[in-house]
Amino acid sequence: MRPNPIPTDAGASETLPISALLALAMTGFTAILTETLPAGLLPHMAAGLGVSESLAGQTVTVYAVGSLLAAIPLTLYTQGWRRKPTLLVAIVGFLIFNCVTAVSTCYALTLVARFMGGVAAGLGWGIIAGYARRMVVAPLRGKALAIAMVGTPLALSIGVPLGAMLGTTLGWRMAFGLMSITTLVLIGWVLWQVPDFPGQPAEERLSIARVFRTRGVRTVLVTLFAWITAHNILYTYIAPVAALSGVQGRLDLLLLGFGVAALVGIWVTGVLVDRALRPLVLVSLTVFAAVSLALGLFAASPVVTIAATILWGLSFGGAATQLQTALADAAGEGRRSGERDADDDVERRDRRGRDRRRRNARSSRRRVARLGRAGADVAGARNRIARPPPRLQARSTGIRLMHRSYA
Repeated sequence: MRPNPIPTDAGASETLPISALLALAMTGFTAILTETLPAGLLPHMAAGLGVSESLAGQTVTVYAVGSLLAAIPLTLYTQGWRRKPTLLVAIVGFLIFNCVTAVSTCYALTLVARFMGGVAAGLGWGIIAGYARRMVVAPLRGKALAIAMVGTPLALSIGVPLGAMLGTTLGWRMAFGLMSITTLVLIGWVLWQVPDFPGQPAEERLSIARVFRTRGVRTVLVTLFAWITAHNILYTYIAPVAALSGVQGRLDLLLLGFGVAALVGIWVTGVLVDRALRPLVLVSLTVFAAVSLALGLFAASPVVTIAATILWGLSFGGAATQLQTALADAAGEGRRSGERDADDDVERRDRRGRDRRRRNARSSRRRVARLGRAGADVAGARNRIARPPPRLQARSTGIRLMHRSYA
């Protein structure tokens, strides 16, 4: 993997802006927790909305659909916007739609609010990684991205169980209300600590088709899709897997162990991502595959289940940072390739312009020459008409002489 060739932005810090990066991490934490919070509150939400638990579970589905459908279009639409206002639009979206979810008694309205919350998450995820990288100089981009992505494993390992506990104790509406309060705090945090950067100039923007044609982008996207899908399936069914080994009674400690291991994985990723990205991704994928195989073959063993969960967290903790860095590097190559193509286009246009001017000049000279020859021919014809042939001139002279003599 090649380092990102995009030049360092004006105002990029030579030290890690921890507070600003943690604000981005909190944004990711809010997005993940908003998505997964209903999973631990389905019975309570179903009762409050007067629907079945399966229908209540669709609040998670529509959030994911909104995020999926909105991520790429909104990222492209807002790429010319300044970064800080764009981030605030996404966070304000969390605030509004979590408030609507908290007070809604209509199932259809709740689904609409959840879908729009997913749209806000799609916008947020589309800018967090690039925003974190622009805050620092090139050698610190991997570490900055690792800090900005720490919210994801924290939300999965700590936020979801905590939110479920609060929802069970205080009610599911209060859980979403507390999410809205923390979002207000996040808005103030971003306004106070996060620097702003301009959007991309129009001449530097790449179409989605050109990005997808860039070497390496499709490989990273396929890897990301497969890895995240496998993780989500495994995480969704961790309770039944834990029940097979008899540790379902300590599922909270099992998830806590996953979270702590994920934090270690993020730290390791932050240290190595700028120096050994490809080996880091390959090792993480290999460990994750081994963990999945071990849980499938030896799920009845408590030791295997606990050890596999710890290794799972260790390998997956830095996944978002690793894949976002790989994607940014590949897209950076696409931008540089696009710049080369643009330069080549300019050179080709200049060359065509010079050739066209030379052809026009030659054509003009030929037209002038033809006009000159035509003018000479016309002048000669006029002279021939004005001067009769010699015989005709002689006869005319004789006739005039004879006329004079008779006169």
